[in-house]
Amino acid sequence: MKIAMVSEHASPLAVPGAVDAGGQNVHVAALARKIAELGHEVTVYTRRDDAELPESVALGRGVTVVHVPAGPPSPISKDEMLPWIPGFGSWLRDRWLFDRPDVVHSHFWMSGVAALAAAEQARVPVVHTFHALGSVKRRHQGAGDASPLGRIEAEESIGRGADAIIATCNDEVDELIRMRVPRTSARVVPCGVDTGAFHYHVTPKERPDRPRLLSVGRLVPRKGVDTTIEALRRVRDAELVVAGGPPADELHRDPEVTRLRWIAARAGVGDRVRFLGRVGRDELPALMRSAAAVVSVPWYEPFGMVALEGMACGVPVVASAVGGQKETVVNGVTGVLVPPRDPIALARALRGLLGDPVRRTAYGIAGADRAKVRYGWGRIAAETLAVYEEVVSARSLQPSAS
Repeated sequence: MKIAMVSEHASPLAVPGAVDAGGQNVHVAALARKIAELGHEVTVYTRRDDAELPESVALGRGVTVVHVPAGPPSPISKDEMLPWIPGFGSWLRDRWLFDRPDVVHSHFWMSGVAALAAAEQARVPVVHTFHALGSVKRRHQGAGDASPLGRIEAEESIGRGADAIIATCNDEVDELIRMRVPRTSARVVPCGVDTGAFHYHVTPKERPDRPRLLSVGRLVPRKGVDTTIEALRRVRDAELVVAGGPPADELHRDPEVTRLRWIAARAGVGDRVRFLGRVGRDELPALMRSAAAVVSVPWYEPFGMVALEGMACGVPVVASAVGGQKETVVNGVTGVLVPPRDPIALARALRGLLGDPVRRTAYGIAGADRAKVRYGWGRIAAETLAVYEEVVSARSLQPSAS
């Protein structure tokens, strides 16, 4: 098949951990590569955010990234990108009218808006993955939600207009049903993990002289790093290493780093909290292997790839019981689930884990096995392709427009 993926703000070429660059970037890149390995042709369309970028870049054999001219060729926050989405969709429509894909897979709601508009005239079926839902974001962030007006209504329209919705966990399906999206439209296909890079044979980056807790991800309040810092007050002798955010030499300018450092100082643990800044994907497995536990305690999380990557590395995970983490982390088997925003419960879980090396080893072994068997990209790509084939077949049975 010729497959078009649309990821308007999350380029598969971006470095995860930067602003607006995280799990979606990793997901799109890995899924595109694995589907291409299975013999298909994949083109990923993302917005041009740099005037020096070429129109197309080869991501790997069978995968091309196309930079769509929509808006100024400079970085724009995803929450400010909506005015440029109609132009993005028009460009796609013109492209697909002469170079028609067999199926379109849009990622994130604005990609869905552009993809559905572009695919209608070319009569191409559209599969959509939300990655995050506006209704959930508003529920958890309230006035702090900077999403454009109309996001929730647009997501409801996408849910009913797409040929199929790929949800990454069952929590998301429940939310889609509340949005009046037909249950028959939803298919659950989780995010995957690169078990060729993330595995327990990786040599640790270093051998710390005290138990290391590791937090990885974008430095935004909802990721719950402040909860981990507060918990550290009650976990003696352990250190917390935080990976993510701007490059190390720019950390002093980052407002979230400043806030977290102030929280650490106030809690009396400033000397046990270290910020690494942005860490490359190739460095992450070795960093994870140096940890006694990976801690992922966001307030809400659509899926939670960091917990899965920690499991794949054979490291026990302590995660908040939210979103996809409730399904990836098996409580008492591959790690520990705790309530979000509860530093006392988190501290209790960490003390129990750090004080029991046998349990840590058992969780690590079970986590690596679960990651490899259930979440390897080969299986995720096969399940995604099954959805593509289903919608292509259904479209072929529909009568042609007169």
